[in-house]
Amino acid sequence: MSFFLHLAALSSRKSAFIPEAPPSTAYSRYWEETVNREQFYAIMSGDGTLDYEVYLNTKSLLSCQLDYDKLCNADEMQFQIVHQVEELWMKLMAYTLLDIDEYLQQENTNRVITLFRRVHTAQKMMIQQLALLETMSPKDYQEIRKKLGNGSGQESPGFRVLLKMYQPIWNSFKENYLDKHGLTIEKIYDSEYNHGDAYMVAEELAEFDELFQKFRYEHMQLIYRTIGFGSKSLKGRPVEILEDGMRHKFFPELWEIRGQMTDRWGAEYGVKRDSLGGH
Repeated sequence: MSFFLHLAALSSRKSAFIPEAPPSTAYSRYWEETVNREQFYAIMSGDGTLDYEVYLNTKSLLSCQLDYDKLCNADEMQFQIVHQVEELWMKLMAYTLLDIDEYLQQENTNRVITLFRRVHTAQKMMIQQLALLETMSPKDYQEIRKKLGNGSGQESPGFRVLLKMYQPIWNSFKENYLDKHGLTIEKIYDSEYNHGDAYMVAEELAEFDELFQKFRYEHMQLIYRTIGFGSKSLKGRPVEILEDGMRHKFFPELWEIRGQMTDRWGAEYGVKRDSLGGH
C-alpha cells in the first residue's frame, strides 16, 4: 500500500499526525491561524505507534537529527538531513551493486541493466539534492563547521565502500562478458560492434562512472560556494583529496576506447581545423 493510500485508510481512525483540538471554537480558530513551534515539533516527530511508523521505524529515524534546541542555526537541520539521506542512497547503491555483481557472474544481462538503472537513479538523486545545501550561506556553514570539526565526506561509510566496490564489479564484467567469450573492449565497441550484451553492460558501467564523477564535481562546486579554495587553512585537508578524485575514473578502459576510435577515424578522414579563438 502506498503512503498516500495508507493516509486515506487512516482517515476513519484517530490520526497520530494532527492532534485533536478541544471543542472550543475560539481555541480551534487560534490553532488554525497561528503557528506554535513546540506543538508542531511534537507533530513532526510522530508517536511511532501506527503500522506505517513502526514498519519504517520513524521514531528512530526522526530522532537521528539534533534536538531542535541543540541546533547552532536554522540551517543545521538541513545540513544533517541532506548528508544522512546521502548515506542512505549510498547504502542502497552498495547493496544493489552486490546483487549486480552476482548477476554479472551469471551473465543475466536483463537483471544487470535493470539494477544499474536503480543505481543510476539513486546517483542522480544524490546530485540533485546537493542543491539544497546551496541555499545555505557561507556564514551559516562556518557555524556548522565548528561542530563538524575535522570531519569530512572522506569519512563517509557509504562513500568509502563505493570506492572499494568498482574494481570487483569490473573484474566480474571482464571475466564473464569479455574473457570468457574472447572479447575485448576494442572489439565490443569497434571492430566487432553489434550492440550486444557486453556492450550494453559496458555502457551501464560507463554511466555509473560518469554519474559518480558528476557527483564529485557538484560536491566540489558546493565547496567553492560555501568555503572556497583560497583559504590557507584548507591546504593538505580532504578537500584536496576530492580535487584529485575528480581526475580518477573507475573504468578508464571505457573512456580510452573512445579516444582511440576517434584517432583512428581522424587518421582516415579527419581534417584539422584552424583555431577559432576564444577559451
